Order: sequence, then structure tokens, then C-alpha cells
Amino acid sequence: MDAHALKARVKRRQAIVQGLVLAAIVIVVWSAVVSARTNLAALGITSGFGFLERATGWSYSFSLIPRNIDDTYARTLMIGLTNTLFVGAISIVLATILGFLIGTARDMRNLAISFSANVFVQLFRNSPLILQVVFWYAVLIHMPGPRQAISLGNSLFVSNRGIMIPTLNVPAGAALAIIIGMIVLAAVLIWQRVSVVRGFIIWGVASVILMGATALALAPSGEPVFSVPELKGLRFVGGLNVSVELVAMIVAIVLYGAAYIAEVVRGGLKEVPKGLIEAGQAVGLSPFHIWSRIKLPMALRTIVPPLGNQWIFIMKATTIGVAIGFSDLFYIVSTSITQSGQTLELIAILMGAFLLINFSLAQFVNWLNGRLQLKAH
Repeated sequence: MDAHALKARVKRRQAIVQGLVLAAIVIVVWSAVVSARTNLAALGITSGFGFLERATGWSYSFSLIPRNIDDTYARTLMIGLTNTLFVGAISIVLATILGFLIGTARDMRNLAISFSANVFVQLFRNSPLILQVVFWYAVLIHMPGPRQAISLGNSLFVSNRGIMIPTLNVPAGAALAIIIGMIVLAAVLIWQRVSVVRGFIIWGVASVILMGATALALAPSGEPVFSVPELKGLRFVGGLNVSVELVAMIVAIVLYGAAYIAEVVRGGLKEVPKGLIEAGQAVGLSPFHIWSRIKLPMALRTIVPPLGNQWIFIMKATTIGVAIGFSDLFYIVSTSITQSGQTLELIAILMGAFLLINFSLAQFVNWLNGRLQLKAH
């Protein structure tokens, strides 16, 4: 038997084995579903997804879109998914930026900076995430009330109601369009293989121009482009009120995630051959140019795969919000189980949503890793 025929035979055998395993899995899952439905019917508990059209009759702390207690379970779950994606996306971006800064600081020869970065990593990486979330939440709820709010400038205030910040005076749909535009621009810069430092500068300038142009075009006539918070009576009006739960979630996840990302970055920078660094020094490059043109581009090829794992971890870490009552998807599902009794269906929705999110993240990381790899000619 020649090598080609032997290889074809091995492939057929592998395909048969995989098919049998898949069939066995389908049979086991189907049997479990049938058994569960039979047991639920015996207990008088209805199954299925018809409950999604019923009104919930309860409210929650945070939503990016309008809501009320008459919303259906389907809409409420969609709001929870939106909140999860929102917190996860912000946390991933901020944790990545901070992680790169801390990881770079750990790689520096300056002992004071390196030691400070090491303290940061050890402090936040070795403390349980749930403890950090509860700590920041406790700090924020013990802030002064709105009348005694801590003022950071004339337009940013911190109180026990949250953080009040200026915001563009544009409709919510326009704000979402700006965010999508910024994401698309980042993807285009990656696709074009623009260097990290230059790409970040281009992205930042273009984002500012995009926000400014949108605000000038869509701001209500006769009103300022920015809505600034102002204290009136016992509360602030105008601007954007970032809730205590949201701030505590983002701060805790960003600091925790940045500590892990910093170690990934430090390891990647250490992998860069010393010969390349010495070559940069020999031609008179400054330390910043050596970092931006030699170390970082080379290190990214090592950093991206484990960095993707950290992004997936950060997205899953959003479920910790249930400890402080933040209405992410996990919190909404938990409350829905209590109110509706549809345990299996809601757990299946929760698992399916996170599988879809994390699979999409993994595919993006694979694409990004492929774009960064050197191509053979």
C-alpha cells in the first residue's frame, strides 16, 4: 500500500471515529433533555421558551437603553447582554492600555519605576477579584452626597451617587455610531499593518475629529455641544451619571486584568533578542524609538496569543457584578430564574451567550495574530 492510500485510510478512520463520538454526544444530550422535560412535567413545571414573551414585573439598577418593569424577559435579557458587552469592552480596552504601560515599566532599568510596577502587579494579581469589587463599591458608596460631592475641576464630580462627567449633547444612536466608527477604524489600522504607536496616534486624532464633527452636526439647536453636570437641589442635572456599580465593576476588573496583562507584556518584551536592541542602540535610536520600533513590534507576535486569553477572562469576569447588584447578563439571568422558575432554559441562554462572545473573541485574536505574523516570501 502506497503512502497516499495509507494517508487516505487514516483520514477515513479518523472521520468515522469523530462521527461516532459526535453521535454519542448527541444521544447523551438528547437523553438528558428528554429526561429533564419528563421530570419537570411530573413536578408540574412547564418547560420551553414561551416565558420570554411574558413581562418581568421587576426592575434593576443599570441599562444603556430605556427600560421599565413591563419589559418582556426577552428584552430584559437583551439589556443584560448589552450591559455585559459594554462593561467587557471598556474593561478590555482600559486593562490592555494599562497593562502595556505597567508591563513596559516592569521592563525598564529604572529601579524605582520597575519596583512600583512590580508592587502594582503583586497587589492586584494576588487579591481575589470579588474582594476588589466589593472594596471599590464600599469606597464609592461612602463618598459624600451630591451637595458635598468631590469636584475634579468644574465639570467632573464624584459622590455616593456615582461619577458625573461631561458628555456630548447628541442622541444615543449617534453616540453608538461613534463607538462603532472608532472600532472599525481600529480594525482598518490593524488590517493595514500600521505600527502600534503611529496607529494609536492616528486613531486618537481621528476619534476626536469624529466626535467633534458628530456633536457639531447633531447637537440640538441653541444648546451647547457638551452637556455639563450641574448641581440643582439634591441632585445633578446634565452630563452623564456613571453609576456606583458600573464604576466599581470597571475599576476592579481593569486593575485586576491589567496586572495579568502586564506580566504577559513583560514576558513578551523579554523575548526580544538582545542583538536587535543593541543594533538599535548602535545606530543611535533613543530608548523610546527602540521600544516603539523594535521591542514592541517584535514582542507583539509573542504577546497576542496569551493576551487573547486574558481578554476572554476579562469578559467572563463581568459576572462578578452580581456581588454588588450590577445588572449584567449573569445578574439578569439569576433574577429571572428566581422570578420565572425556568432554570434550564435561562442557564442555556447564559451559556450560549458567553460561548458566542468568547468564540468571537477567540476568532478575532486568531485573525489579529495572523496579521502580526511575518509573511514568508
